[in-house]
Amino acid sequence: MFGKMLENVREKSPLVHNITNYVTVNDVANVLLATGASPIMSDEPDDVADITSICGGLNINIGTLNKNSIEAMFVAGRKANELKHVVSLDPVGAGASRLRTETALKLMDEIDFDVIRGNISEIKTLVTGSGSTKGVDADAADAVSEDNLDEMVSFVKKVSEKTGSIIAITGAIDLVADKETCYVIRNGRPEMSKITGTGCQLSGLIPAFVAANPDDKLEAVAAAVSMMGVAGEIGWSNMAEGDGNSTYRNRIIDAIFNMDGETLNKYAKYEVK
Repeated sequence: MFGKMLENVREKSPLVHNITNYVTVNDVANVLLATGASPIMSDEPDDVADITSICGGLNINIGTLNKNSIEAMFVAGRKANELKHVVSLDPVGAGASRLRTETALKLMDEIDFDVIRGNISEIKTLVTGSGSTKGVDADAADAVSEDNLDEMVSFVKKVSEKTGSIIAITGAIDLVADKETCYVIRNGRPEMSKITGTGCQLSGLIPAFVAANPDDKLEAVAAAVSMMGVAGEIGWSNMAEGDGNSTYRNRIIDAIFNMDGETLNKYAKYEVK
């Protein structure tokens, strides 16, 4: 059950190195702390090899690229691979610009990723080498829905087989798959899309969950995805009149801080295909 995955994070407190989106870096740090994990942030090329060496996981997020951070991603990724640490990729906005797309594809070519998490448009871009997104959001035409669910489950399994990575596609319906098994997760609230950073926060959580549950990587990723959605539901239920998206962001982090394994098991909504 997913609750055990969360309990292992709280017990083991994995240290996660984040080279991430500077728009959301503070929220990524706080959500990791809320689970009992420990965050560290560094994107200086001369610093990252040492930093990632002391961590159990590395989160690479391409949301706000510059030449230094790109170099740092490759340095840290190679070091993490050398040490057999958990490495995850969030290809934010792949398909929105040439730099983002080419950087994501080169990272995938040179670094072995345990997990790749993105929206459906970003994942399709990684498969085809080109694509389009609505900024950093998925195109509506790409959305995973009940009508195309079987097709998308087959697609995500094929992407996992091709890349050798666990693939997490997040949206109204979340899919987490390796080449054989797919978790279909139906947690979350549509209002979460009004907050900048819930996806970045999840991408920070994923290596923490995998590092704390090395023998159950697929279920660990699914647990992280479900927990984020459950937190969105609990956070929304605690909103008061006059509260807005800034408060909602805090409510989600508070919900994660207060969540235990029993609560996650109670509210997780998923099926396995």
